[in-house]
Amino acid sequence: MKSFRITKNPFLLFAPFLLFYTVFILILYSAPLWGDEIRHFAYAENLLRGFYSPVAPNVSLEVGPGYPILIWLFLILHMPLIFLNLINGVFNYLAIVYLFKSLQQILSFKRALIFSLFLACYSNSLEFMPLKYSESLTLFLVSMTLYYTMKAFSPDNLKKHKKYIYLAGFVIGYLALTKIIFGYVLILLLAGSGFLWLIKRKNNNYRKAVFILLVAFATTAPYLAYTYHLTGKIFYWGTSGGNNLYWMSTPYEGEYGSWYATPRLVDSIPAEVRIRNAQGGQLNLKNRYSYLTGSDDSIKVNHKAAFEELNKYHGVEKDDLYRKLAIINIKSHPAKYIKNCISNIGRILFNYPYTYAIQKPETLLRLPLNGIIIVCMLFCLVPTLLNWRKIIFPIRFILFFTLLYLGGSVFGSAETRMFTVIVPILLLWIAYIMQKSIQIKLKFDEDSDE
Repeated sequence: MKSFRITKNPFLLFAPFLLFYTVFILILYSAPLWGDEIRHFAYAENLLRGFYSPVAPNVSLEVGPGYPILIWLFLILHMPLIFLNLINGVFNYLAIVYLFKSLQQILSFKRALIFSLFLACYSNSLEFMPLKYSESLTLFLVSMTLYYTMKAFSPDNLKKHKKYIYLAGFVIGYLALTKIIFGYVLILLLAGSGFLWLIKRKNNNYRKAVFILLVAFATTAPYLAYTYHLTGKIFYWGTSGGNNLYWMSTPYEGEYGSWYATPRLVDSIPAEVRIRNAQGGQLNLKNRYSYLTGSDDSIKVNHKAAFEELNKYHGVEKDDLYRKLAIINIKSHPAKYIKNCISNIGRILFNYPYTYAIQKPETLLRLPLNGIIIVCMLFCLVPTLLNWRKIIFPIRFILFFTLLYLGGSVFGSAETRMFTVIVPILLLWIAYIMQKSIQIKLKFDEDSDE
């Protein structure tokens, strides 16, 4: 009996996956920096110098400070950089643990174990684990958001609910600092929750939601104050949004709204960095898509006028111009923008299609697990809508959170990693709805004819 109790400790129960992730990372580890790793390290090194972004007119806020802060800590402690890769395995492992602990609040041990094992075996979450990317940290923060939110709204934790409100708020805030799209989600959700609380002041759940989001906003406030100081803009999260929106608005046939790194756009990047990006490394995951021969020429022809104008600007001004050009494209070609959004859904779910990209068999590997999730989501949608008021408040709250996030991702250029990090929330929702609406029997009833 004592050994059985030990297996119910989630930290021990899922420890084999931590071992697997560690071995996986060590096998695929590559020392040279690549892609987003270069940007993350550049911002971390800026922090060592006492600032995050250069000042105007060269303001650069391409990524939030959440992950660069982690790198900064490793740098000031002079730790071997391989530990930054290895900690991704810890983040993925803890994401499983916190999902399991969240599921246990609404499911039996066995059912919670089944859904947690799905996340543990979710191969898409392995893609960026060997890299110094923020996806594993984001996955961990999403799972912690689930756990602390469920605890904050639990009626069994009246004495501790303040503690969980603060923890949930801080985690959501740090999530917004790690992936800036969650910053926009935070602002919209705070405005909506505040409005509902004003209408129903006696509703304790709305009050808790507002307090959680206020703590989250307070967590991001120093960064927003900093960006306001740099740009003079309120609630300015980053300079990458306009770029993504511009590519999503492309009106040309054969272009599907995916972000495209062209030579003109990377002229300001040092030559050695461009070479490292092109070479990639031993990890095939770094080359998730390859472009067709002559694609750069096609892009240059289609976007020549825009690039010539964009190259005159830097920082915030360039980001603003990207947005203006995107809005012009959307107004002029609304049907094409809708088609690009539909293509974006395909990229979010299956990493396909990409503009001028060569098709790869690896795309098929995403179909089974994401296909299972999508089918379950479609099934759960109807009972969710029919029983909305009967669903416990923390799940309704987190569903709004997810809807805003995925909805925002659809309208800006995105890829499958945006879906991967939100999978713990989707699994919790699916598990809850299925428990309420489906009864499964693994054994047949006795045959009365025998």
